[in-house]
Amino acid sequence: MVDPFKTIETFGADATRWYLVTNASPWENMKFDLDGIREVQRKFFGTLYNTYQFFALYANVDGFAFKEKYIPVEQRPEIDRWILSSLNTLVKKTNEYLDDYEPTQAGRVIENFVDEHLSNWYVRLCRRRFWKGEYEQDKICAYQTLYECLETIARLIAPISPFFSDTVFQNLNAITNRFKAASVHHVDFPVATGSVIDELLEERMQLAQDASSLILSLRKKVNIKVRQPLQKVLIPVLNPSMKEQLQKIQDLIKAEVNVKDIEYLNPDNTFISKKIKPNFVALGKKLGPKMKAVSAALAQFTQDDIARLEKEGQYNLSIDGEPVILQITEVEINSEDIPGWTVANKGSLTVALDVTVTPELEAEGNAREFVNRIQKIRKDQGFDLTDRIEVKVMAANGMKSSLAQFKDYICAEILADKLEIVSEIPGETVPTASADRQVPIGIDINDVSLKVIVSKKG
Repeated sequence: MVDPFKTIETFGADATRWYLVTNASPWENMKFDLDGIREVQRKFFGTLYNTYQFFALYANVDGFAFKEKYIPVEQRPEIDRWILSSLNTLVKKTNEYLDDYEPTQAGRVIENFVDEHLSNWYVRLCRRRFWKGEYEQDKICAYQTLYECLETIARLIAPISPFFSDTVFQNLNAITNRFKAASVHHVDFPVATGSVIDELLEERMQLAQDASSLILSLRKKVNIKVRQPLQKVLIPVLNPSMKEQLQKIQDLIKAEVNVKDIEYLNPDNTFISKKIKPNFVALGKKLGPKMKAVSAALAQFTQDDIARLEKEGQYNLSIDGEPVILQITEVEINSEDIPGWTVANKGSLTVALDVTVTPELEAEGNAREFVNRIQKIRKDQGFDLTDRIEVKVMAANGMKSSLAQFKDYICAEILADKLEIVSEIPGETVPTASADRQVPIGIDINDVSLKVIVSKKG
């Protein structure tokens, strides 16, 4: 039998309480699982803490203390407007759930926001805004936006997580003094600002997340790293509105999945071929003895029939003279791969990825991999974020050509004032080296071994 006192001593009261509240409604029976608390610690509190740490690191570097004038939301970049819209949607939903005595649902939507929206999307896409560039409006927008998210989340989780929320709140407020209260429990619970909520913006950002997820899954399927650029993605669009939404976020998708172009196809295109079959779990209870006849009807669907179902979300069938309305959630639609391409779909969204790696694309991929290795060396050697460096690399043949072709890009990314490509570096390589010794470090890029010397300038 689990000792509740030892559980709290081991995992903390907040993680234990959060697990109990979000795992099942208070009036339902639940099977207590210590691994569930560990998961809460890692995925929710760990993610939220790491996001706070990221913010604090760069805010301390730039001296951000929310002293600048509040930049109106409508004047901020779209990514900021999106996360603030999502934040206010979250506040609205959380209040509604708590008013309905549904703390479990409230906790779950907060978890989803922190993991899927704030950490895995907003912070990851905005990293460069925090560590590159001058302390001007764009960077201030990023700081104000992320601060507001962290401050609001600390207030939202306070009823379930009183100690963690108060620590985060006090750490933030000690620098900015936006609230005169001594504790998060002395301030008002957040209320949504309706004017900040932009449903169309949230819709297209979700479309960007879904498209990126599908494309990244295709990369993984064919074992092509994300740092390797690819040429093109094809996306069939079901209507003008979908195309317009995708066009507004296509640059974001291209950057996220590292492709050069996105091309849109009509829903009745003949390039992508799809197959359809019933979702037996969803349709079984609904159809009963008609299940076999519906399966036979689906087997006769043309590409136009499938496109119509995807576009309208439902399809009217006649089975034995009786109408049957088939919903898109009641079928499974899969796309067939094409030579040189790989295809995936989620609901009405389909993507086809060109997986041919040309010599030009391979060269750019090598340069990106090289940047990644040098950034790791910078971190291992304890360089500050703003330290300028000089790099000497021994490379030959194709790899030498790749690094020379993208030399300016590499130097800009790694903060190098000098990148020297040589034919020989004497001495045995080591996995890492001290910042004050000119020792060659061995790295591998796409199965090619290189020697590098990375030194801090000055």
